[in-house]
Amino acid sequence: MHGERFRTIEGIVMAADSSRSFSPLEKFGQGFLERLVGIEMPHKLLERVTFVDTPGIIENRKQQERGYPYNDVCQWFIDRADLIFLVFDPTKLDVGGELEMLFRQMKGRESQIRLILNKADSLSTQDLMRVYGALFWSMAPLVNVTEPPRVYVSSFWPQDYAPDTSRELFMKEEISLLEDLNQVIENQIENKIAFIRQHAIRVRIHALLVDRYLQTYYDRLGWFGDPCEVFQDIVNDPDKYYIFKSILAKTNVSKFDLPAKEAYQDFFGVNPISNFKQLSQLCGWTDGCLLEKIEKAISHELPALLSSITKSSEVPASAKTAPAPPPPLPGTCEGPECGEKPKNRWRKQ
Repeated sequence: MHGERFRTIEGIVMAADSSRSFSPLEKFGQGFLERLVGIEMPHKLLERVTFVDTPGIIENRKQQERGYPYNDVCQWFIDRADLIFLVFDPTKLDVGGELEMLFRQMKGRESQIRLILNKADSLSTQDLMRVYGALFWSMAPLVNVTEPPRVYVSSFWPQDYAPDTSRELFMKEEISLLEDLNQVIENQIENKIAFIRQHAIRVRIHALLVDRYLQTYYDRLGWFGDPCEVFQDIVNDPDKYYIFKSILAKTNVSKFDLPAKEAYQDFFGVNPISNFKQLSQLCGWTDGCLLEKIEKAISHELPALLSSITKSSEVPASAKTAPAPPPPLPGTCEGPECGEKPKNRWRKQ
């Protein structure tokens, strides 16, 4: 994180400080807070972004050996992340249960995922091509999207690249990664609004489906029928009762946004049907209906908010000035005062 000076902060202090946003982490227990460490340093980039480094994937050990609920903690940070980097070592491309669980947790956030193939200068060009292909092969079953995530190939550490490697490629990849990060920072507010709208659409679809299950249940429930058997039949075979087709027919819902039918078998197995009311019962004379409010937000309010932010960020052509020249690349030096190029790409020796 950004700070006026370089210092480390213990997790228990971060969680106890009300001025920070880490107090909810206390719910994961003191065992986790003892392992959490924050680092502050004065850096321009950190004024606009905070980096979270999670522990590496453990495929041959049990979760309990970490001493805290690893997946739950990761989910907390995933829900608040604008960009997710998955860093791979070229010698460790194993895909196991823990990595598969993380990808399940990131479902719906595939556009935020970036893959990093680190330590690329430790391989020859031919071996690097093989590892690159193997990484895609391993990730394909986990990232269930048409367009795979962007992969950055380089050696992300302060030392100079190993000799006789693709130095120019690695440097371009690092610059591309920084440009990607900067683009996310610039569009942070717009991305938040778009994500809220995306989440609102899913909430609306879920509410419509649950309401349809309830309506079908009450329609099929007779005087002498067993309520459990009636509802179980509906959940097990929703197509027989046109549960999902009725949603597509009556509302502007895309069939590609509908969740899997099996998901509602699990959902109603945990949440009894008696916990829910029909949407028609959630309308008031003064407050209106909840469904109408969320539809208004999806169709009008959130797009209008996004449009207003986009317009406010535009600069008139007459007010535009020539852009400042970009800073020199890390490890490069410009001007007559520059001598021999330092070994460290990020700072002079």
